[in-house]
Amino acid sequence: MIGARHEFHDAQYSRDWAARFDPTPERAKLFDTIIAQLKSRPLPGPHIVELGIGPGYLASDLLDAISGVTYEGIDFSQPMLELAASRLQRFSERLTFTHANLVADAWERLVKPPAGAVVSTWTLHDLGSEANTAAVYQRCRSILPAGGILLNGDFIKPEGTRFEYEPGRFSVERHIEILSTLGFHNVECLGIFEFELEAPTAAQNYACFKAIG
Repeated sequence: MIGARHEFHDAQYSRDWAARFDPTPERAKLFDTIIAQLKSRPLPGPHIVELGIGPGYLASDLLDAISGVTYEGIDFSQPMLELAASRLQRFSERLTFTHANLVADAWERLVKPPAGAVVSTWTLHDLGSEANTAAVYQRCRSILPAGGILLNGDFIKPEGTRFEYEPGRFSVERHIEILSTLGFHNVECLGIFEFELEAPTAAQNYACFKAIG
């Protein structure tokens, strides 16, 4: 089974995870893909929401690269929010942190300014199922105005694999089908990163999805 169990409510576990997964050059390509998409088009609002901000790695790169936007990081882990706040101190005037469970809590009602974009990396697979990911995609659709963009970089089950994957990791085609059914436009996969069929680890095989509200 390709997957991982996490204990992100534990402060030491969260610190250890953040140290182990300091972005590699491969993951930096995912961040660059997301940032390039955000810079390539005018957003209908200057507020960007990140689902599962974790220790703030994407947020740091994004806020460095894009001026004039505010940023809201949502996470169910208080230790991760504290790590992100420490890493992102220099951006504090542009930042809001929201402690919420993406499945159980109505976090979409807490997003105050209209969101021009929703971004996420390495998060939604941990929700445990296609149904939970679809529910979060639906909530993203509800807060994005016309022309708003969703960019999700997350682990997938690669086509042609002989391994079993945890239920939250499913195919590129299924992600695209769900997003399209929910009414997103111009849905596409922008790329697959660290593709590995023969000897995959839990930190390989992730894709970046783009969808327009």
